[in-house]
Amino acid sequence: MLSALLSLRRPHFGPVVRKTSCLRYLGMMQKTVVLSEQEATLRQLLLDVSNYIGTLDGCTRPQLRITGGWVRDKLLGVGSKDIDIGIDTMTGFKFGTLMNQYLEQPETQAKYPRDLLGKLAKIEANPEKSKHLETVTTKIMGLEIDLVNLRKETYTEDSRNPQMEFGTPEDDALRRDATVNAMFYNLDTSEVEDFTGRGFEDMERQVIKTPLSAYQTFKDDPLRVLRAIRFASRLGYVIDEEDKQAMGDAGIREALKLKITRERVGIEVTKMLQGPNPHQALQLIDRLGLYQTIFSDPGSSARTSESSLVNWSRAYDQAQAFVTPPHPDDVSGAVISSIKSILLRDPKNVYLMWLFCAFVPWARVKPPTPEKPSAKAAPSPAATAAREGIKADNSCVKVIENAAAHLADIILIKDAAIKEGPSTTSSLKRKQKTTSREAQGMAIRRWGSNWRCSVMYAILTQILEAPSSQHQVLLEGYAAWLSELEAMGLLEVYQLKPLVTGDKLAKALEEKPGPWMTKALEMVVAWQLRNPDESDTEAAISQVREKKKELGLG
Repeated sequence: MLSALLSLRRPHFGPVVRKTSCLRYLGMMQKTVVLSEQEATLRQLLLDVSNYIGTLDGCTRPQLRITGGWVRDKLLGVGSKDIDIGIDTMTGFKFGTLMNQYLEQPETQAKYPRDLLGKLAKIEANPEKSKHLETVTTKIMGLEIDLVNLRKETYTEDSRNPQMEFGTPEDDALRRDATVNAMFYNLDTSEVEDFTGRGFEDMERQVIKTPLSAYQTFKDDPLRVLRAIRFASRLGYVIDEEDKQAMGDAGIREALKLKITRERVGIEVTKMLQGPNPHQALQLIDRLGLYQTIFSDPGSSARTSESSLVNWSRAYDQAQAFVTPPHPDDVSGAVISSIKSILLRDPKNVYLMWLFCAFVPWARVKPPTPEKPSAKAAPSPAATAAREGIKADNSCVKVIENAAAHLADIILIKDAAIKEGPSTTSSLKRKQKTTSREAQGMAIRRWGSNWRCSVMYAILTQILEAPSSQHQVLLEGYAAWLSELEAMGLLEVYQLKPLVTGDKLAKALEEKPGPWMTKALEMVVAWQLRNPDESDTEAAISQVREKKKELGLG
């Protein structure tokens, strides 16, 4: 059925660009939108629905446009599965309802299958979640479709949530966050429309620019500051100078802190860090003076040190070096590749590295002292900033907390390993070493399954703190240590299981099972680390038997 449906329309080529005055800026950039077979079929369906609506009593035929990011991406030759349909005479919900009605007509079902349209999901207006009007989302032929009416926005001083009303295409274009996101594809004429008069020019210049006054745009909705940074880093564009000045304004920074929920801040930051260029995003945040506004707890007066912010670029520059293929003449390339091969083995580790970059300026800030000696220790300031500043999810906060908790331990053991040289399993030499296979293996088990992330946090922290002249030596030390851990077979030691079970150990020692078993089983693991080639359970049990007093046993 799908192949038959697709055969209804061949790829459609938009023939003209409405704003002819902008053509001189286009150069070699694609000037028209080329529709895929799916998109061409969708276009025809929507036009058929529009024509059907025009025949109904009391209804005016709506003119339909694809708006926003899809148009930008298509002009850049990038595919997109998310399509926003702008409607000029009715709400998205009404249009969706009438589209359903159209598809139920007998004559329609000969052309389009009834199950072509997915379930209509009505999204009620909810300004607190940036949904200012009711919209409808649905899926057609695997494409995610949003139906929404064209609108005009009016803001008040104390809120980023505007008053909304039906608007013209120009109103809708001018309310958008950037000119490159404000172009429309007119389904009737197959024309790309640039109502701001700058969309094509700014795409050619690769500039992020607000359609209206930058200061007023960011004052009305400070979230647009973060969106500008995200789109600049995603597209590899620069931000217009006037816009950058407004973004760094103290009043705009304060509005961003007070008017935007931290959940919304977190969503934008996550998209930046998961995007194609997290380095550019963090660099823009840094240079615009937005660090404390974004990466801190808005309800706390705690702040990072001035020196950590001055040197923050060292951390995110190093993270970029880890993900950039080294130049053949770069002497540090082998060292970076060695560290990367152990610590950055999957996309999750890479994302967490960028997340750590955002919070390493907090690494040396001490947590508040509990009011009562018996009270639970306060979380690290880095974890608190992640939880409250960008509403990071619990798993990410836990990884940051774990990394902060083990920071000093990791640096201590790494430094000792570098100083003492390769570790050994020899019992004679082991007595004089603080970095034996046993000690390092047990340390990794303390650090847990995310120990690689914790080591990366330590690397970024020390890079931030050290002058650039010391970075190569610092990285060489980590590379040597990690290679040693790999040679000793310790990279997955956190998964190592004791040779004997707790029940078997209790039976052998003729003791009742109890809390002592946890420590006893760790003794077994320590014995296994000292004796990697041994598998004699009796020998392991004997080691525990010799230390019964340490376990509080008779």
